Amino acid sequence: MRVRRMRAGLRGWGGVGAMALVCVLALGFALLLPWTQSQGDGSTGTGGPGAAEGVQAVDTTCQSPEKQTLAPSAADGPTIAAIKARTGEKRKLIVGVDQNSYRWGYRDPNNTGAVLEGFDIDLVRRIAEDILGDRDAVQFKAIPTNQRIPAIEEGRVDMVVRTMTITCDRIKDVAFSAPYFKTGQQVLAPKSSTITGYDDTLAKKRICTAAGSTANTQLTEDLKAGKLPATADISTTVPNQLDCLVRLQLGEVDAVVTDGALAASQAAQDPTVELKGAAFTAEYYGVAMKQDADDLVRRVNQILVAYRADGWQRSYAGWLSATLGADSATSMPPAPQYLRTS
Repeated sequence: MRVRRMRAGLRGWGGVGAMALVCVLALGFALLLPWTQSQGDGSTGTGGPGAAEGVQAVDTTCQSPEKQTLAPSAADGPTIAAIKARTGEKRKLIVGVDQNSYRWGYRDPNNTGAVLEGFDIDLVRRIAEDILGDRDAVQFKAIPTNQRIPAIEEGRVDMVVRTMTITCDRIKDVAFSAPYFKTGQQVLAPKSSTITGYDDTLAKKRICTAAGSTANTQLTEDLKAGKLPATADISTTVPNQLDCLVRLQLGEVDAVVTDGALAASQAAQDPTVELKGAAFTAEYYGVAMKQDADDLVRRVNQILVAYRADGWQRSYAGWLSATLGADSATSMPPAPQYLRTS
């Protein structure tokens, strides 16, 4: 049974019963600790640069959603078997991506056929190469920000690789891989703007976010908590993050709040805008999959082990170093940590 399901199940128990069950589980985990540390997890190389070892404690308050993932394994399972069973032209990995995020997932009109390319696309091709033996065995499906989770739940895609932040709310609906990139929310505004960052200078300003994004959730919560000026207008939401840049260019909003990694790419597209202030959150991108696709989650985590060692830096240098910096805090892949479950 997966740990997150156990946590969800406990919410429906009454006080004494729940406490008794928690005590039994705690004792069980304590007794099993030496066994789990000595037996391994069936993977072929769960290490990698900076990888944490040992049993991870269950994060019952979800302070670190990026750690709520399964240990790596190269073994096939029912989900992977179904993908491999596809025949002919349909024998492809079906992946939800963006086609408008510069340097992440986009179509360069200057390239032949305007094929999809970018940092996220490189990772997708690496996953396809490992599972199907062909980096081009991918069916890309462009999906808007607010359709990422529905696309997974409805089975329209096998996974989503689309600058998708791992959050406590999202892990209730989908499963995530270990993180493959660290970022944080930042403010994007015209260079001539008096806005200085995520502070009081946002008073009476119109701010754009993508519907269903972590930025939209953060601003909504901060406005209610009084951490954002009460006069800040956060009513403008759009299906895709790039639409916010267009609204900013048209003068329909005064600022955009989004992941700093995306904001930097948008600033690279438009020299009249810039990042204002430092990132005010710490977030991690992960590959999202169905909650019951344990074998696929483990396989992607196994692929990421190898990718961090050989491939990640090359992709970063090719796509992101120009906008985020070659020696910035984002220029190294985040170290993974895993939950070890039966």
